[in-house]
Amino acid sequence: MGTKILLCDCAGTQALDPERIESACGLTCSKVHTTLCTTQLQSAADLMQEGEAVIACLQEQEVFQSLAEDLGIDTPGFFDLRDRAGWSEQGADAAPKMAALAAEALLPQPVTPSVDVISEGTCFIIGPGAVGFDLAEKLAGTLAVTILTTDQAEPTSRAFDVVRGKVKSVSGALGGFSLRLDALQQVVPGGRGAFTWTDPKDGAHSACDIILDLTGSTPFVQAPAKREGYLRADPKDAVAVERLAFEAAQLVGTFEKPLYVRLEETLCAHSRAEQVGCSNCLDVCPTGAITPAGEHVSIDPMVCAGCGACAALCPSTAITYEDPSVSALLSRMHILARTYRRAGGSAPRLLIHDAHGSEMIRLSARFGRGLPSDVIPLELNVISGFGHAEMLAALAHGFARVDVLLAPTTERDALDREVALAHAIAGSDGIGLIDEVDPDAMSDLLYGQDVPQPLADPVLPLGNRRQIARLAAQALNPQAEAPLPLPENAPYGAVAVNKDSCTLCLSCVSLCPSGALIDNPDKPQLNFQQDACLQCGMCKTICPEDAITLVPQLDLSDAALSQQVLNEEEPFACVECGALFGVKSTVERIMEKLSGTHPMFATSDQARMIQMCDNCRVNTQFQQQDNPFQSNPKPRVVTTEDYYSDRKDH
Repeated sequence: MGTKILLCDCAGTQALDPERIESACGLTCSKVHTTLCTTQLQSAADLMQEGEAVIACLQEQEVFQSLAEDLGIDTPGFFDLRDRAGWSEQGADAAPKMAALAAEALLPQPVTPSVDVISEGTCFIIGPGAVGFDLAEKLAGTLAVTILTTDQAEPTSRAFDVVRGKVKSVSGALGGFSLRLDALQQVVPGGRGAFTWTDPKDGAHSACDIILDLTGSTPFVQAPAKREGYLRADPKDAVAVERLAFEAAQLVGTFEKPLYVRLEETLCAHSRAEQVGCSNCLDVCPTGAITPAGEHVSIDPMVCAGCGACAALCPSTAITYEDPSVSALLSRMHILARTYRRAGGSAPRLLIHDAHGSEMIRLSARFGRGLPSDVIPLELNVISGFGHAEMLAALAHGFARVDVLLAPTTERDALDREVALAHAIAGSDGIGLIDEVDPDAMSDLLYGQDVPQPLADPVLPLGNRRQIARLAAQALNPQAEAPLPLPENAPYGAVAVNKDSCTLCLSCVSLCPSGALIDNPDKPQLNFQQDACLQCGMCKTICPEDAITLVPQLDLSDAALSQQVLNEEEPFACVECGALFGVKSTVERIMEKLSGTHPMFATSDQARMIQMCDNCRVNTQFQQQDNPFQSNPKPRVVTTEDYYSDRKDH
């Protein structure tokens, strides 16, 4: 027996259509129960024992988990139909949405890569002695505690280590913090009376698993709320300090740390030859997990909090998000849109949200209007990495509109840039941000929206984020004849070259990280492939003549996929052998400036060498009397006769 969805109308408060759900998503549904979690619990037990069951409600999840444990069977799956679809002012028309949510819930999802983090309970407390000593006393039985006092408080116990000093820097995360300390003083345990201290020393290093910051001042790390193992509290707030003690005691053991992002260093366009190009990820990372590492960046997976903003803004797809991956997310959007249409719906809207948004949806459903029947919610762990490629792909899948429901803690920098870029490509009618913290206001906004017409012939864009964005943009702009103008800092665009200034030195070609700028080995020529351009600006930075200008745009024609000539000139023919080399105008310009004026080219014969290829120039110099490659003649070999002659002379 295959998977069966267990349906319940929650005491008759929602309308369910099992046949329509079954036909649209190809799944088997149970009959509609009324009180599956209470008086009909035996029916649930029977169905769960028959085969793999998925319960379409989250409210009493623990009840069914306990039931499965009692029965000795696998825990059933769960997803929410009631709050997201059934409890709605338009609940009677929610069958297409319910079918879509059911199909999406059963779609297999890849497991996010992870690594084990081991915390042995080494704890470092920083703060005033009056508060820190009391906290250290409570934790000393559970953790290995060291306290750095920020005042002159004297320790009275050796149940934990006490030091004095100043924290210069903190790096790392749970299980791997590293601290640099200055003016470090340690307790001298011997002697009677008050403890004495060692002389202060700078440059000390320490390591720990957990840091408790009781200073009440500027945190020692970026985004402290996102740094695992770094706990802060106001030393004047006794309740917060007590909570800190409880939280710290839980941070001992082995923990699973998701590897949120993956970096392909060879694709990174951060720098070349010490010329900095793209710094999007460095600028947007809230935790400081990303740092420069030569020609590419480096990401500390232990510090990364998984906001995904770096992947959204990465122009080269060197950074990809893995929780979920873009392909897995597109699969979910595709199954939602396709199933909704198959069940009879016509113009679905997509609402992207996180856990905070889920709670708002639940509150709106229980006490307010709920979501409109055509608004399909899609929950992500974080929404700050939902970029323009995903927004465009959603419209290409057939959604009439895409909205991102913000939370109070959402990192907005990347989202604001990505929405502006998506607007430039697809228009502002179909994409938006919802910044509401009141569930009723959120619902009213969704009910009052103007819903544009969805794409008549939905497509399924595949590939990396750049390819997805391009394919979706082509589907959304079928009549586009000219390139679409984009905002500044967009990752797509052209390069304009001032031919009067360009000398075809090709410095830009040597630094271009994506191969968008290409030379021609047979003649002086600068070629460009627009589809590959990242608009990183390295070519503009390195150009000695300031001849390059970036033009942010998206050319959807096939011409963007092939090379075009930006500048070309005639090569110069060597006056000796006729071989083509260099650029004719450059050689003539050098001749004009150096011939007869520079000491090395004072005579006509010397100036003529400027017009020779490398081989002929070297041969000519060898034949000159003042040959720069000429060395002193080899000394004559000394023979036996020479020694005899020396003896006779003496």
